[in-house]
Amino acid sequence: MSNVATLLTDSADRFPDRPVIILDDTRVTYAQLNDLSARAAAMLKSQGITPGDRVAMVMPNVPHMPVLYYAILRIGAIVVPLNPLLTPRELSYHFTNAEVSAVLTWEAMIEASQQAAKDAGDIPVVAIGAQDTLQKLQGVEPDNDVAEVADNDTAVLLYTSGTTGKPKGAELTHLNLRSNATMSARGFSLTEEDVKFGGLPFFHVFGQTVALNGVVSAGASVTLLPRFDPVKALEILRRDKVTVFVGVPSMYVSLLHAVNQIGPEAVEGINLRATLSGGSPMPVEVLEKFERVFNTTVHEGYGLSETSPVVSLNQPGGIRTPGSIGTPVDGAELDIVDGHDQPVATGDVGELVVRGKYVMKGYWRNPGATEAAIRDGWFHTGDMARRDDDGVYYIVDRKKDMILRGGYNVYPREIEEVLYQFPGVVEAAVLGVPDEKHGEEVGAVVVLDPKALGERSIEDVTKELDAFVQERVAKYKYPRHYKVLDELPKGPTGKILKRELSLDA
Repeated sequence: MSNVATLLTDSADRFPDRPVIILDDTRVTYAQLNDLSARAAAMLKSQGITPGDRVAMVMPNVPHMPVLYYAILRIGAIVVPLNPLLTPRELSYHFTNAEVSAVLTWEAMIEASQQAAKDAGDIPVVAIGAQDTLQKLQGVEPDNDVAEVADNDTAVLLYTSGTTGKPKGAELTHLNLRSNATMSARGFSLTEEDVKFGGLPFFHVFGQTVALNGVVSAGASVTLLPRFDPVKALEILRRDKVTVFVGVPSMYVSLLHAVNQIGPEAVEGINLRATLSGGSPMPVEVLEKFERVFNTTVHEGYGLSETSPVVSLNQPGGIRTPGSIGTPVDGAELDIVDGHDQPVATGDVGELVVRGKYVMKGYWRNPGATEAAIRDGWFHTGDMARRDDDGVYYIVDRKKDMILRGGYNVYPREIEEVLYQFPGVVEAAVLGVPDEKHGEEVGAVVVLDPKALGERSIEDVTKELDAFVQERVAKYKYPRHYKVLDELPKGPTGKILKRELSLDA
């Protein structure tokens, strides 16, 4: 095994003129992407970036993102990809925790990144523009070297909070990412003739592995959609002759809704040979309807940031059971254990655990969290699951309390901590609310101090609270539903019982 960046250099040798990145009328070939990444690597080296340095990227799915992603990797530095919707407060935490040496940010996010970088200790920020950056790179002499790395060297620091506490950086190694990408590509028999849909964000492990590195490993093409819109997505599927669709369940729901609005002509000219769904469970009814409408096969899989991510899948050519996460992929071993880490009987429910070459190195500079998550070589997912007689796995419950909004993880404790900062909030609980469009929406149940209300109505205070939270967290995280109670239900130890809460009137 070797540097993840060699996925690009190898394919550039084999398919130099094949388009790798498509964005509307823009086409970037493998030769061009390889050349630009070599020039960007030279630029980063000239600015003092060395092997092992962490470089933050705050960027949407634009062609510049893979240019810089592979540039960082090819000099042996570590990519820290971050959601461009994060607020300066949130970005500053990540910059500080990862001790980044530089920040590469898309021009539209420059203000937030600069504020966060200043708060984190005056970290250098490089603004990446749509045109000027590529023009500047053309004037840089390319550095075609690719740093030699060990399998266990960290390639990407991917932040995830699990279900509690501050975000933790999962150290994904070159072996983790490279092997998961090539396995995913082989599993779907991806070739240079394929075009994959690129609506999943590359700052997230699902999109980064399956829709970027997997595509590059096979010499295929990925067509980008920086912000998901179902009507635009239908146009892209037809225009670019997409053969493999990858998305989260809410994307499938949105596409079906768009077809209902437009009519059967919406799918004319679309020919998907396969689709992959992950990120959250897909309702069987949605899966079956999508297959009928688009005349394709949906393969539902499972993975986490800490597992690079794909470890289980309804695999092409294998057992396929709607409503399940399928069987372990090549290179991953799964089991289900009880509270004492002992295997449970077939059909019984326990915690899903994973081991193998896709499991992360550990949490960045957090040995306590690493030891708690990886025990005897098994990564404990926190998901409750069962396994049937055919070896097919089913998720019974998602990670405790985590909300999945449109494919993004929202961790309640992070939002609750912000709610508690608002004057007058005595208690707070954040929970998921079923939502047709996003799968789940974020809801908050709070208890207010009557003295803090003064002459104001609960409605007015709730509006103030909403504005307060919106200023402090990313747009996809803030609650869309609020409910005020006199007290929250609690168990014998005083723990708030979220299962007894709802946002119903």
